[in-house]
Amino acid sequence: MTIQTEKMAERKPNFARKYLPTVARILMGLLFLMAGATGLLMSLHVMPPPPDNLPAGAAAFNGALAKTGYMMQLSSGTDLLVGVLLLCNRFVPLALALIAPIVVNIVAFHLFLAPSGIGPGLVAAALEVYLAWVYRKAFLPMLAARVSPV
Repeated sequence: MTIQTEKMAERKPNFARKYLPTVARILMGLLFLMAGATGLLMSLHVMPPPPDNLPAGAAAFNGALAKTGYMMQLSSGTDLLVGVLLLCNRFVPLALALIAPIVVNIVAFHLFLAPSGIGPGLVAAALEVYLAWVYRKAFLPMLAARVSPV
């Protein structure tokens, strides 16, 4: 080994490299655990819905999802499941894959229908992208152009 390679091998990961993925995973887990629990409680009429101060298009979209009879529960249940998986540090790449379309929809909803509330969506998107990058090796087999069945 060269001297430079030996120095790199001896280097310990810095604080950010060591703890930032865990902090990001816990923050994202808490965010979706709370969102999922709140959404399920509201859909079961245990908790009152928030005041209706959304723009017309956003309110119509939310109303259409609620009228399906299952979409809000499915979305909230997925949020809750992903939050639990991230907090328990189990099946993290699966949790990230499950929540990715919901994060995209959260950002799109706020970008096009209710821009004033985009902050949490951007935080969720940033955490999603960061954690997907950290766990990128787990996603490599999914990104293969051709795969033979087992």
